[in-house]
Amino acid sequence: MTEQQVAIPLPSGHAMRARWIRPASANPHQAAIIAIHDIFGYTDDIERIGRRLADNGYPVLVPDLYDLPASKPLCVVKTLKAHESGKGEAFDQLEACRRWLLEQHEESVSQVGVMGFCMGGRFAVLYASRAPVQVVAPFYGGIPRQAEAIKGICPAVGGWGKTDMIYGSHGDRLAGHMEALGIPHDIKSYDNVGHSFMNNHQTFVFKKLGALLPLRSRYDEAAAEDSWQRVLAFFEKVFSGTLATSSDAVAGH
Repeated sequence: MTEQQVAIPLPSGHAMRARWIRPASANPHQAAIIAIHDIFGYTDDIERIGRRLADNGYPVLVPDLYDLPASKPLCVVKTLKAHESGKGEAFDQLEACRRWLLEQHEESVSQVGVMGFCMGGRFAVLYASRAPVQVVAPFYGGIPRQAEAIKGICPAVGGWGKTDMIYGSHGDRLAGHMEALGIPHDIKSYDNVGHSFMNNHQTFVFKKLGALLPLRSRYDEAAAEDSWQRVLAFFEKVFSGTLATSSDAVAGH
């Protein structure tokens, strides 16, 4: 595995920083993943997740969505506004990442998937509803109320924790939307698990305060490992072309 920092050119002219993680041996499907960080921004934890994907043969691009041509607080505010409105520069950033993956020459890439967590989970869903990506893996992000808002989405695999008092029901909402749209999916909501169960931030705020109401954020090894197994299996089916695309293939949980 190799890692390096790269600069992704944006339409604004700004170059956004990102981590480019290349596997020792790439998967045979010419597939790469964009890994989108949570509200804490670019951290060691999203790098850890990127390495897990690379360990399984996926070249991974990990962008810093807060890297915009302004002060850090203003960049965070702009990103969060895009998160709520479903429009803004964050989607240009993700599209720039997709194009960069297809155009770079270090790895052979013809298919792109998106994986996101918390804030990144919502971005992943909304972006995958309007961009030509092959698969999306959202985790505990906010889902629009109406299925029409994500019409055009690709096959999806993801997870939510039911004790999350804000987003805990959104997994079932997404599964319902996917069934209504006839799109294959594996969306699972875990009992006795809260928000951020895939993230394992080593900070005081996350480890000591995250588990408090209302999100009940805490890393859960059992739910995380089950999710990894489902994600990797689903990715393989999509990228290999073995997953049927009709409504008969829908596999909601």
